[in-house]
Amino acid sequence: MEYLVRLAQCHETFRQPELQAVATLLGIDMEIIAYNEFTPFCVVKLKDEEAARALISRSILAKDILELWGKGTTYEELHADVHQRTKHRWADYHKVTYALAVDCFAGKRSTAKKTEIFESFGYLNLRGEVRLKNPEEQFRVIEDYVTDVEENAIGTQRSSEPRMIYLGRWLAKSDRDIILTHTLKKRKYISTTSMDAELALVTANMALAAPGKVFFDPFVGAGSFLVAASHFGALTMGSDIDPRAFRGKEHERKNGMAMLQNFKQYNIVSQFLDAFTSDVTNTPLRDTALLDGIICDPPYGVREGLRVLGTRDGKVIEPVIIDGVPAHYRKGYIPPKRPYGFEALQRDILEFAVLRLVPNGRLAMWMPTASDEAVEFPVPMHPNLEVISVCVQPFTNWSRRLMIYRRLPEGETSDVTLGRSKTDGEGVSADDLNAFRVKYNNRNASRAEEK
Repeated sequence: MEYLVRLAQCHETFRQPELQAVATLLGIDMEIIAYNEFTPFCVVKLKDEEAARALISRSILAKDILELWGKGTTYEELHADVHQRTKHRWADYHKVTYALAVDCFAGKRSTAKKTEIFESFGYLNLRGEVRLKNPEEQFRVIEDYVTDVEENAIGTQRSSEPRMIYLGRWLAKSDRDIILTHTLKKRKYISTTSMDAELALVTANMALAAPGKVFFDPFVGAGSFLVAASHFGALTMGSDIDPRAFRGKEHERKNGMAMLQNFKQYNIVSQFLDAFTSDVTNTPLRDTALLDGIICDPPYGVREGLRVLGTRDGKVIEPVIIDGVPAHYRKGYIPPKRPYGFEALQRDILEFAVLRLVPNGRLAMWMPTASDEAVEFPVPMHPNLEVISVCVQPFTNWSRRLMIYRRLPEGETSDVTLGRSKTDGEGVSADDLNAFRVKYNNRNASRAEEK
């Protein structure tokens, strides 16, 4: 059976991968029949109505789903398709209360024209009461027009007539309203690096967060990803090289760890395990498959250079005793750090994931790239990880990508010939060790000179 999914008109490169991830998570066999990044409508093939309702209930970037009764480029084609698909079902809806609406995307119809469209479906013989509020069934005629954005991007000619028309029976809406609950504007503890609530939820979805799973963020910060994964039922924990990120300042942790306030706010404290000080190269986690998912947005090293725990020369520091207590046991201790390369960071995250993800566990990693670079930074790859999807969020003069990986079972390997083979530059300065930092700062400097 075919269904029509109405998607949010934002984060276009994320929409299809998120829908596929939800289908994978729920064990739903889904085939995408028609998808266009310039339109919010996607036609999918699903087993039944139960699968359709389950799929949409978990999605963040979808709005609702309809049982597709017909489609066509003209009303003549639409009516013919409706007859072919659903004529045997019309009798089931003769006596139900119903509402019929015309929904135009990037176009409009007069009231008189809408009335004409309603009357053209008289053959459905809907004899029940028309009820605009809480009807038993909702039918929608959807007209999809070409937008200015699509015309400017790929040259598709705009028209006063829709390019596609659908008739659908509305089934259910998505979980998209949860974005308003999780918005950072209302969150008790955030930082300058807190991930947008919508994208945090999408990231958790694409990493397949669910009850009974353990998720980890090695760059936890204020815990945006952990909150999102916990919302979907996963047990979560995280680490950060700077404990102040999750503990908060002195006045913010009067009632314990500052980040914990967010879990209390959303009543998901039982989903939070703990947070601790470490990085991906120095972690107390065992080298064994114990994580179902890793979700992270590593530092890009733009404002200040990347660092990891350790000393610059690699020598072991002798313990310092203060008042009979080792310095690293004292309150407020900040461990030493050394410069770290951008390429090494990505390699170490992949290696960290390979060692600790269960088979088919997922790594969701955000990484930057230059928008107008002649040759983009290749996607980091590892022979034990399969790249599931790469989604792009563009900004003015740079972009960032969400890369989803699957931990392959033992004995399976992926093709890494197209992946990253680059290493960090020589030197010890932040610029020496971070090609993206250099490109980002040089581009900003050039733009400033032009002004």
